[in-house]
Amino acid sequence: MRILILGGTGEASALVRGLAGSGHAVTLSLAGRTAAPKREAVPTRVGGFGGPEGLARYLAESGIDRLVDATHPFAARISRNAAAASRLAGVPLLAIRRPAWERQAGDDWREAESVAESVACLGEAPVRAFLTVGRLELAAFEAAPQHDYVVRAIEPVAEVLRVPHLTAIAARGPFDAAAESAFLRGSGIDMLVSKNSGGDATYGKIAAARELGIPVVMVRRPDKPEVPAVESAESALRVLLGTA
Repeated sequence: MRILILGGTGEASALVRGLAGSGHAVTLSLAGRTAAPKREAVPTRVGGFGGPEGLARYLAESGIDRLVDATHPFAARISRNAAAASRLAGVPLLAIRRPAWERQAGDDWREAESVAESVACLGEAPVRAFLTVGRLELAAFEAAPQHDYVVRAIEPVAEVLRVPHLTAIAARGPFDAAAESAFLRGSGIDMLVSKNSGGDATYGKIAAARELGIPVVMVRRPDKPEVPAVESAESALRVLLGTA
């Protein structure tokens, strides 16, 4: 088969590795939002397709037999485009939808419907907040310049979050719970803002916040299309190899 994987996640990378040596021709597609993405050992294209019609055209012209949506849980637009393109081109779609995190005993969560709504959850009184919502949505916090913000990212953030008090830390995860606990304590964090991304790779900060009694503003996931889906790269691999 010719398989196109819409990636940018750990699941996409794991699926690429799992398909190595299978005889299938795999192409990985990345949105291009990271300047230096992790390199994979398959042909990789970077950038958008031009909406669902453009993706459908690419599927047809490239002879793609199977489309896999292994994008981030918050990449709602890409997932909608993938579902529409699948119908237009008649190419079967399989999505990997990792389970969301669930509140555990000891968690202090304030849930928000969006990153914009999460800003208000910080309150009026100044706090030192650790923002882990992705570089592209940081500008929303300019609406509350009284807070002291800490951001850890791969790329510079000062140009997208213009506030008086900003500490930017350049780092690439994953970070385990012990490292996150030390970071939160050492940075004097009062509140954590996180998207409910699910998975193990970034759960360390949630576990650390629970341990330290730090409130978490948790942004709920957007709705995604109803399509055939599995919860892990391992399950997707079994489906694609016909061993499920």
